[in-house]
Amino acid sequence: MKLRNLRHSLVARLIGISLLLLLAVQLAGFAVVRASIERNARVQITRELDTDERVWRRLLEQKAERLRQGSALLAADYGFRSAVSSDDVATIESALGNHGARIGAAVTVLLDTQLALRVVSSQAGMGQLPAALAQVVPALAAEPAGSQITVIDGLPHQFVMVPLRAPLVIGWVLMGFPVGQPLADEMRQLLSADVALRVGDGRGGFSVPVSTLGPQALAQLRASAAAVNELELEGGDTLLVRASPLSQVGVPSEALLLRSVDAVLAPYRQLQWLLAVITAAGVLLFALGSSAMARRVTTPLRSLLGATRRLSRGDYSVPMEHTARSDEVGDLARSFDHMRIDISHQQAEIRDLAYRDRLTGLPNRERFRGAVLDALRADALPGHCLAVLMLDLDRFKHVNDVLGYAFGDRLLQAVASRLQPMAGTSGDMVARHGGNEFALLLHVTDAQAALRVAERIAGAFETPIQFDDQTVDLSASMGIALWPEHAQDADMLLNRAEIAMYGAKKRLSVVLLYDPALDSSSAQTLSLLGDLRRALEHGELRLYLQPKVALQAGGGVAAEALLRWQHPQRGLVPPMEFIPFAEQTGFVRHLTLWVFEQVAALLGQSGAREMALRVSVNLSTRDLLDPDLSLRLGAILARYAVDAGSFCLEITESAIMDDPQRAEAMLNRLAQQGFKLSIDDFGTGYSSLAYLKRLPVNELKIDKSFVLGMQSGGGDAQIVRSTIDLAHNLGLTVVAEGVEDAALMERLRAMACDEAQGYHISRPMPADQFFGWHAGPGAAFVAAP
Repeated sequence: MKLRNLRHSLVARLIGISLLLLLAVQLAGFAVVRASIERNARVQITRELDTDERVWRRLLEQKAERLRQGSALLAADYGFRSAVSSDDVATIESALGNHGARIGAAVTVLLDTQLALRVVSSQAGMGQLPAALAQVVPALAAEPAGSQITVIDGLPHQFVMVPLRAPLVIGWVLMGFPVGQPLADEMRQLLSADVALRVGDGRGGFSVPVSTLGPQALAQLRASAAAVNELELEGGDTLLVRASPLSQVGVPSEALLLRSVDAVLAPYRQLQWLLAVITAAGVLLFALGSSAMARRVTTPLRSLLGATRRLSRGDYSVPMEHTARSDEVGDLARSFDHMRIDISHQQAEIRDLAYRDRLTGLPNRERFRGAVLDALRADALPGHCLAVLMLDLDRFKHVNDVLGYAFGDRLLQAVASRLQPMAGTSGDMVARHGGNEFALLLHVTDAQAALRVAERIAGAFETPIQFDDQTVDLSASMGIALWPEHAQDADMLLNRAEIAMYGAKKRLSVVLLYDPALDSSSAQTLSLLGDLRRALEHGELRLYLQPKVALQAGGGVAAEALLRWQHPQRGLVPPMEFIPFAEQTGFVRHLTLWVFEQVAALLGQSGAREMALRVSVNLSTRDLLDPDLSLRLGAILARYAVDAGSFCLEITESAIMDDPQRAEAMLNRLAQQGFKLSIDDFGTGYSSLAYLKRLPVNELKIDKSFVLGMQSGGGDAQIVRSTIDLAHNLGLTVVAEGVEDAALMERLRAMACDEAQGYHISRPMPADQFFGWHAGPGAAFVAAP
């Protein structure tokens, strides 16, 4: 684990990258310096070999000059000339041998005036001498002042020739000496250059009779090709070779001058080793310095990392370290600290918005639920219990409609101020539960203590509330549930307090204590909820469609989606037996989504697309107050590639009036998505006209009670006609439901109603039968021209 952390450490990477860069620069420098030194060494050796070659030739010339002087001295000897004149061969041989021995000549020859051999004095074993002289003498005769080198018995010999005068030329004295080991050793001593003589054998090969090289170099030279520029020795040394030709006639021979590259590089190699030691020391110091510098940078970074982890855990209380530094790290630390402070303030604001009602300043529903949970977790004192009191203001919607929302908001604020003193202990809480509902968490000894608090609230509401010139009498319905008597957990406690509140409202009581008889979540109800869940999971639900027919030309094809439950034991369950319960428990949202998805799948079929079918789907109060409703419906549309304009969403007036602000916001979002919106059961409520202009609706649906009432001849016909005229003036279409006979249908057509729906047209039918009905019996219901 430590090795892995080190591998991912910023310090290790900084130091590693820096050292790699430094080493790369040093290695590149070493390579450049080495190449430069070697190149310069070769240039230096080349210049030295030039000098060596000049010295070598100078030595050969000096040897030739000594031979020439010795030959001239012999030619000037009177006795020798007399012996030559008298052809005294014995004397001539003796003089040639003695004089040649004194000057180191290997060959001493007397030639006649025709350059023919007269007397020869030479060392033993020179079998190739006559042939060699035949080659040398003509060349020397052409240039008496020069010298010639030729090979005799595998060894180069240098010859000079001088005339013998008395006073005319009576002959020629020819002397030669071997270019052998002594001359090579002399050259080695003079310039520290190795010398090797290579002599050809006339068959493409060669021999090395003279050399100052060691055994390894000599063996490698003999094994090399004829032309040699370098010798690579096994130890890594390199010898640069300069070839200087020797023999001008006869068998080819050459002198090889050799110098070692390593000998020239040796002083520089020592310097390179010293530089390497200095570099290693520099790298070590650089690593230590980089490590210290990196730690100076990363230590505050690690501190900031720890601070960010605290921030991620929601701890904003610890200030950042290193904010006093004046460098970039200090700037970063100060920026983090400012961010910590800003996030802390924002989190406080978010928590306040999330858990506090902005209108009244009271805790909201979520905060109240959390307080109930906290109270249940705490150890209860002996003889104490928890009570939740739910309060719903009576006639608050009427106040909103008559006096306006601004007045209603002020009224809620006044109610909050009257309820706050009712929290007697530090653990009690007053909260706005939503809309015109309030909730109180009370730590009491028994149910009677909770009822006494409710009586105090009722007494506080006996005093009317006055704003400006308006006076409002307050009343409320309250429900109380106790823990642990009525519930074992927080959600059940809240639910049962709400059930008691609704029971009080139905019974027109001021306060009601929870009783199991009130609970819609009793054993029978819980069984029904389980059956509903199983019905949804096991495919027991059925989609039915009731056709809508156009009463005017160009109305299109439409239907209303209805839900039926095919129970395995009870058969087809009527909607009124499970829809109200589903609305009360909130399970209706699952049913709505199921219906919507089934309709989307139907509209995605080719038959529905060809006839441009439009289907109405009912939304409940629970659906309308679901903040994610528009997202859920949009996801289903995308899944089946269906346009939102193919749907008409029907909303009852009561669903809108439960929470007008939230309902209006959701309807606006749905309209922006492209859904058609319809007000169902129009005219059965009290405030439809107040909201009709504000809501983005496209259609009004006249309640069937008014349509059926047209048969009795009362005022219902006038209501229907007025509603149709009002809707058309507002740019809305009108649907009449409850059309039971042809006479009603014709009267509605005469009133310019747009669409009709009822048993006269068709009863609800399974969705898979709708297309057959439309092509058959439904074809008779066409709009009048």
